[in-house]
Amino acid sequence: MCAKQRHNYKNLKIWKLGLEITNNVSDILLDFPKHERFDLSSQISRCSVSIPSNIAEGSARTDKSFSHFLDISLGSSFELGTQLLVAHHRKYINKIILNTLEGKIEEFQRMTMGFQNSLN
Repeated sequence: MCAKQRHNYKNLKIWKLGLEITNNVSDILLDFPKHERFDLSSQISRCSVSIPSNIAEGSARTDKSFSHFLDISLGSSFELGTQLLVAHHRKYINKIILNTLEGKIEEFQRMTMGFQNSLN
């Protein structure tokens, strides 16, 4: 890719999957206890939104800079995985929801790392 060309994030499978994860997370947060609104649920929401947002922001940059934004997105996906484990431990989500989201997160991580390697 030449230096001036940029990626259209809306066409990237990783962005689409990241957005799907974000929307799934948003749906499950509706059932979280109200006392978690400013704690765990807020943190889960912020890191899930960070996943596709960093892909979108990085897509306007050079490939080297884009790779850095993909690192941030990946970090947020690992953070989200940990927070979902906490939510499961606190019985805010069941094992089926946890496994489904973990599967999507792992797929996102594999795809993103592969895409990132293609940039280098």
